[in-house]
Amino acid sequence: MMELVVTDLKKSYDGRPVLDGLSFTVPVGLTRIAGNSGIGKTTLLRILLGLETADSGEITGLSGKRLAAVFQEDRLLEHLDAAGNLRFVLGAAYDEKKAAALLEALGLGTVGSKRVRDFSGGMKRRLALARALLAPCDALALDEPFTGLDAGNRDIALSCILRAAEKKIVLLAAHEALDLPDVRTVQM
Repeated sequence: MMELVVTDLKKSYDGRPVLDGLSFTVPVGLTRIAGNSGIGKTTLLRILLGLETADSGEITGLSGKRLAAVFQEDRLLEHLDAAGNLRFVLGAAYDEKKAAALLEALGLGTVGSKRVRDFSGGMKRRLALARALLAPCDALALDEPFTGLDAGNRDIALSCILRAAEKKIVLLAAHEALDLPDVRTVQM
Protein backbone atom coordinates (compact mmCIF):
# COMPACT_ATOMS: atom_id res chain seq x y z
CA MET A 1 0.00 0.00 0.00
CA MET A 2 1.24 3.46 -0.90
CA GLU A 3 2.33 5.70 1.96
CA LEU A 4 3.87 9.19 2.01
CA VAL A 5 6.46 9.88 4.68
CA VAL A 6 7.79 13.39 5.32
CA THR A 7 10.67 13.57 7.79
CA ASP A 8 12.15 16.73 9.31
CA LEU A 9 11.31 18.91 6.30
CA LYS A 10 12.76 22.42 6.44
CA LYS A 11 12.37 25.39 4.13
CA SER A 12 13.28 29.04 4.68
CA TYR A 13 12.90 32.17 2.59
CA ASP A 14 15.41 34.96 3.20
CA GLY A 15 16.39 33.35 6.50
CA ARG A 16 12.79 33.10 7.72
CA PRO A 17 11.75 29.50 8.40
CA VAL A 18 8.46 28.47 6.78
CA LEU A 19 8.75 24.74 7.38
CA ASP A 20 10.83 23.89 10.43
CA GLY A 21 11.19 20.17 11.00
CA LEU A 22 7.81 19.07 9.67
CA SER A 23 7.27 15.30 9.89
CA PHE A 24 4.20 13.19 9.15
CA THR A 25 3.10 9.94 7.53
CA VAL A 26 -0.08 9.50 5.51
CA PRO A 27 -1.53 6.43 3.79
CA VAL A 28 -4.00 6.30 0.92
CA GLY A 29 -7.02 8.43 1.78
CA LEU A 30 -7.84 12.06 2.44
CA THR A 31 -5.51 14.10 4.65
CA ARG A 32 -6.21 17.73 5.46
CA ILE A 33 -3.19 20.02 5.77
CA ALA A 34 -4.32 22.60 8.32
CA GLY A 35 -2.88 25.84 9.58
CA ASN A 36 -3.17 29.60 9.45
CA SER A 37 -2.45 31.57 6.29
CA GLY A 38 1.27 31.94 5.67
CA ILE A 39 2.21 28.88 7.73
CA GLY A 40 3.62 26.93 4.75
CA LYS A 41 0.78 24.77 3.41
CA THR A 42 1.32 25.87 -0.19
CA THR A 43 5.09 25.61 0.20
CA LEU A 44 4.70 22.03 1.44
CA LEU A 45 2.54 21.08 -1.54
CA ARG A 46 4.94 22.78 -3.98
CA ILE A 47 7.85 20.79 -2.51
CA LEU A 48 5.89 17.52 -2.75
CA LEU A 49 5.03 18.35 -6.38
CA GLY A 50 8.71 19.00 -7.16
CA LEU A 51 8.13 22.69 -7.91
CA GLU A 52 10.35 23.81 -5.02
CA THR A 53 13.23 22.22 -3.18
CA ALA A 54 13.36 21.75 0.57
CA ASP A 55 16.42 23.05 2.39
CA SER A 56 16.65 19.72 4.21
CA GLY A 57 14.59 16.73 5.22
CA GLU A 58 13.36 13.63 3.45
CA ILE A 59 10.27 12.69 1.47
CA THR A 60 9.65 9.03 0.71
CA GLY A 61 6.81 7.30 -1.05
CA LEU A 62 6.53 9.57 -4.08
CA SER A 63 9.44 8.31 -6.15
CA GLY A 64 8.14 7.19 -9.53
CA LYS A 65 4.61 8.27 -8.64
CA ARG A 66 2.44 10.57 -10.73
CA LEU A 67 0.92 13.57 -8.98
CA ALA A 68 -1.88 15.89 -10.05
CA ALA A 69 -2.74 19.22 -8.46
CA VAL A 70 -5.21 21.98 -7.97
CA PHE A 71 -3.29 25.19 -7.35
CA GLN A 72 -4.60 28.30 -5.61
CA GLU A 73 -4.98 29.81 -9.08
CA ASP A 74 -7.23 27.87 -11.46
CA ARG A 75 -4.69 27.90 -14.36
CA LEU A 76 -7.32 27.27 -17.01
CA LEU A 77 -7.24 28.07 -20.72
CA GLU A 78 -9.80 30.88 -20.82
CA HIS A 79 -10.46 30.66 -24.59
CA LEU A 80 -11.47 26.97 -24.47
CA ASP A 81 -14.63 25.36 -23.12
CA ALA A 82 -14.64 22.83 -20.26
CA ALA A 83 -14.09 19.79 -22.49
CA GLY A 84 -11.33 21.61 -24.40
CA ASN A 85 -9.50 22.37 -21.15
CA LEU A 86 -9.73 18.74 -20.10
CA ARG A 87 -8.62 17.43 -23.50
CA PHE A 88 -5.66 19.83 -23.61
CA VAL A 89 -4.34 18.80 -20.20
CA LEU A 90 -5.20 15.09 -20.28
CA GLY A 91 -4.14 14.39 -23.86
CA ALA A 92 -4.38 10.68 -24.65
CA ALA A 93 -5.78 10.03 -21.15
CA TYR A 94 -8.92 12.04 -21.98
CA ASP A 95 -12.01 9.84 -21.71
CA GLU A 96 -15.10 11.67 -22.95
CA LYS A 97 -17.57 9.59 -20.93
CA LYS A 98 -15.64 9.90 -17.65
CA ALA A 99 -15.15 13.62 -18.24
CA ALA A 100 -18.85 14.19 -18.98
CA ALA A 101 -19.87 12.20 -15.88
CA LEU A 102 -17.52 14.13 -13.59
CA LEU A 103 -18.53 17.49 -15.07
CA GLU A 104 -22.16 16.49 -14.50
CA ALA A 105 -21.39 15.46 -10.90
CA LEU A 106 -19.70 18.83 -10.30
CA GLY A 107 -22.66 20.76 -11.70
CA LEU A 108 -20.94 21.64 -14.97
CA GLY A 109 -22.86 19.25 -17.20
CA THR A 110 -24.82 22.00 -18.92
CA VAL A 111 -21.99 24.44 -19.76
CA GLY A 112 -21.68 23.04 -23.30
CA SER A 113 -19.39 25.12 -25.49
CA LYS A 114 -19.38 28.14 -23.16
CA ARG A 115 -15.81 29.46 -22.95
CA VAL A 116 -14.12 29.36 -19.57
CA ARG A 117 -13.62 33.15 -19.62
CA ASP A 118 -17.42 33.38 -19.24
CA PHE A 119 -17.55 31.01 -16.24
CA SER A 120 -18.13 32.26 -12.69
CA GLY A 121 -15.28 31.86 -10.20
CA GLY A 122 -16.93 28.81 -8.65
CA MET A 123 -17.41 27.18 -12.05
CA LYS A 124 -13.72 27.72 -12.86
CA ARG A 125 -12.75 26.21 -9.51
CA ARG A 126 -14.85 23.10 -10.14
CA LEU A 127 -13.34 22.71 -13.62
CA ALA A 128 -9.82 22.96 -12.15
CA LEU A 129 -10.80 20.24 -9.68
CA ALA A 130 -12.26 18.06 -12.47
CA ARG A 131 -9.00 18.35 -14.39
CA ALA A 132 -6.98 17.10 -11.42
CA LEU A 133 -9.44 14.33 -10.57
CA LEU A 134 -9.39 13.02 -14.15
CA ALA A 135 -5.60 13.12 -14.50
CA PRO A 136 -3.93 9.70 -14.33
CA CYS A 137 -2.11 9.97 -11.00
CA ASP A 138 -1.15 8.17 -7.82
CA ALA A 139 -1.60 11.17 -5.52
CA LEU A 140 -3.40 14.50 -5.50
CA ALA A 141 -2.28 17.82 -3.99
CA LEU A 142 -5.22 20.20 -3.61
CA ASP A 143 -4.47 23.76 -2.51
CA GLU A 144 -7.64 25.46 -1.24
CA PRO A 145 -9.90 23.59 -3.71
CA PHE A 146 -13.10 25.05 -2.20
CA THR A 147 -12.26 28.72 -2.82
CA GLY A 148 -15.27 30.45 -4.35
CA LEU A 149 -17.65 27.54 -3.80
CA ASP A 150 -20.91 27.88 -1.93
CA ALA A 151 -21.79 25.24 0.68
CA GLY A 152 -23.71 23.03 -1.76
CA ASN A 153 -20.97 23.00 -4.39
CA ARG A 154 -18.35 22.52 -1.68
CA ASP A 155 -20.13 19.38 -0.49
CA ILE A 156 -20.43 18.07 -4.06
CA ALA A 157 -16.73 18.76 -4.70
CA LEU A 158 -15.79 17.09 -1.42
CA SER A 159 -17.76 13.98 -2.34
CA CYS A 160 -15.84 13.73 -5.65
CA ILE A 161 -12.56 14.19 -3.76
CA LEU A 162 -13.52 11.47 -1.27
CA ARG A 163 -14.14 9.03 -4.15
CA ALA A 164 -10.63 9.73 -5.46
CA ALA A 165 -9.21 9.27 -1.95
CA GLU A 166 -10.45 5.68 -1.87
CA LYS A 167 -7.55 4.69 -4.13
CA LYS A 168 -4.86 7.35 -3.72
CA ILE A 169 -3.26 9.77 -1.33
CA VAL A 170 -5.07 13.10 -1.37
CA LEU A 171 -3.52 16.03 0.45
CA LEU A 172 -5.96 18.90 0.84
CA ALA A 173 -4.74 22.26 2.15
CA ALA A 174 -7.81 24.09 3.43
CA HIS A 175 -8.87 26.58 6.04
CA GLU A 176 -12.19 24.82 6.43
CA ALA A 177 -12.54 22.02 8.92
CA LEU A 178 -13.71 18.81 7.29
CA ASP A 179 -16.27 17.25 9.57
CA LEU A 180 -15.77 13.70 8.38
CA PRO A 181 -14.86 10.64 10.45
CA ASP A 182 -12.00 9.30 8.30
CA VAL A 183 -10.13 12.52 7.49
CA ARG A 184 -6.65 12.70 8.94
CA THR A 185 -5.21 16.14 9.72
CA VAL A 186 -1.61 17.32 9.58
CA GLN A 187 -1.48 20.45 11.73
CA MET A 188 1.19 22.90 10.69
